[in-house]
Amino acid sequence: MTGPTFTSKDEYDVIVIGGGHAGIEAALASARLGMRTCIFAISLDSVANLPCNPSIGGTAKGHLVREIDALGGEMGKAADENMIQSRMLNRGKGPAVHSLRAQIDRVDYKADMKHRIELQDDLDLRQGEIVDVRLDKNNNVRSVVTASGAEFLCRAAIVCTGTYLKARIIIGEYSEESGPDGVFPARELSKNLERIGVKLRRFKTGTPPRVNRRSIDFSELEEQKGDEEIIPFSFETDPNDLENKISCHITYTGAETHKIINENLDRSPIYGSGGITGIGPRYCPSIEDKVVRFKDKERHQLFVEPMGLGTEEIYLQGFSSSMPEEVQIEMLHSLPGFKHAKVMRSAYAIEYDCADPLQLYPTLEFKNIGGLYGAGQFNGTSGYEEAAAQGLIAGINAALKLSGRPPFTLDRSEAYIGTLIDDLVTKGTNEPYRMMTSRSEYRLLLRQDNADLRLTQKGYELGLISEERYRKFLEKKQLIENEINRLSKLIFPPSEAVNKYLESVGSAPLTTGARGEELLRRPGVTYDGMAEIDTERPSLPRNAREQVEISIKYAGYIERQKKQAERFRKTETKKMPDDINYEKIDGLRLEARQKLNAIRPASLGQASRISGVSPADIAVLMVWLKNRKVDG
Repeated sequence: MTGPTFTSKDEYDVIVIGGGHAGIEAALASARLGMRTCIFAISLDSVANLPCNPSIGGTAKGHLVREIDALGGEMGKAADENMIQSRMLNRGKGPAVHSLRAQIDRVDYKADMKHRIELQDDLDLRQGEIVDVRLDKNNNVRSVVTASGAEFLCRAAIVCTGTYLKARIIIGEYSEESGPDGVFPARELSKNLERIGVKLRRFKTGTPPRVNRRSIDFSELEEQKGDEEIIPFSFETDPNDLENKISCHITYTGAETHKIINENLDRSPIYGSGGITGIGPRYCPSIEDKVVRFKDKERHQLFVEPMGLGTEEIYLQGFSSSMPEEVQIEMLHSLPGFKHAKVMRSAYAIEYDCADPLQLYPTLEFKNIGGLYGAGQFNGTSGYEEAAAQGLIAGINAALKLSGRPPFTLDRSEAYIGTLIDDLVTKGTNEPYRMMTSRSEYRLLLRQDNADLRLTQKGYELGLISEERYRKFLEKKQLIENEINRLSKLIFPPSEAVNKYLESVGSAPLTTGARGEELLRRPGVTYDGMAEIDTERPSLPRNAREQVEISIKYAGYIERQKKQAERFRKTETKKMPDDINYEKIDGLRLEARQKLNAIRPASLGQASRISGVSPADIAVLMVWLKNRKVDG
């Protein structure tokens, strides 16, 4: 296509390219902030698709979903509505790493989320492949163009193309141009993005085979039930409305599986045939990659997860592969319970184009193109949750910019979303980026249980949290504060009842009176357990009780991390002027000058996290700022 055949009469403030998890949150946020918005998807049947695993959440990812919800996003609500099993991961560890994960009915989730989009005011949903983004003479977004030749005028565009850009699926020696699940790829947009100055690279990801449930022998598998007490993703969901509807199961690879893989490595596009050039995710490798990298490991755990209530299709988490189909089947049949398994969809790898995120501001706007934003896998990440988080921030900032309001960003000490985006735009990524709790320096502050206390105020100030929700949030916050204050003053005497309780949890008896907060800090003592000796306590909801207990038990650690966060913020407030020419600052090393000029950090703190910028370079910048009298 050489040019548009007509200009559409429909004009928009914001156009979102892609109907995946990033695109959905971007479009909903933009529309809810008053922007006339349109979201384009290659196929409306692919909107809100879960092309990889049929689950939402997981380690650190559950944190992201709860933060999205606290800011006014949609993923948590839809996940709760279509949850078929829920589990809190890492319960044996501290609250900082507790992470919610839920199995989702894949078909119902797609239909539900698509309908939510259709019902949103100021938001249109259209089927069409965007092939070009056009700019005005000032290098600002002017319009987008569809494959059918329609030009849609807009003031901002958000690229949320997922794994569709020049996508190619690979199964052994076979490959074809295709997006996930057989949907058409986006063939033309890559070259036109490069034409306007977007730097692209090639990444890959993959999926495991899908198997007919009726062909699996579940007697050979370990059952994995959901939690008895279900905790929702959304702070607005009533947990009493949720129930586990299915069990998941576990199986393992073994010596025979590994033998089959090793004997066929020459047919693997990753190792032998060389069919894959894109860089894959380190933390979600294919099964053949696991076997090669961990030669001493005798087995690998696999999770057997239903795709939904209305299908017999089963997803085999941890068994992604790009081996030829006949090898995949041989590998599958070597697993306990899968001797006679029938494949419904073969595993495949998928390569796709994505952008270098170092081109982006923390608002996720491109530095060299006004009004163009990137979000999700287009920015080099993996995962539905990472995508949705970026989409929300990009949608918010596009709307704020067009409204003449200040930009919205979160720093590393405020949210996992802040850590995610800061990592991308400051450090970049050479492989599909995955959020992990270990990436955050402030994970005791940024727990998934307190996401609402951290972020609901911000969501309300943006205009994404309703008055009713905000009022309930303030009431909950007051309940927590009142109860912490009460326990700081309440004295428990060394009575028979108190000592009997302490003995039951393996704690030393009282010989003198003790405050409630002192008792609660003891190992084994819990807030709920203290109910039998604290008869005058108020009735609090579970999530408020949880906050009281964590706040008191971990008070010393939390206070220490708050001080670390405060020191961090001091460097973040030392702003770097936009007009700095780092080449002219004496004392900076050559590599530092090059990196600083390329990334253009917004603050001294961001500059300190750039790879290749040393503490000595930061010291030089501090002196330079002082001499320039640049204040935070």
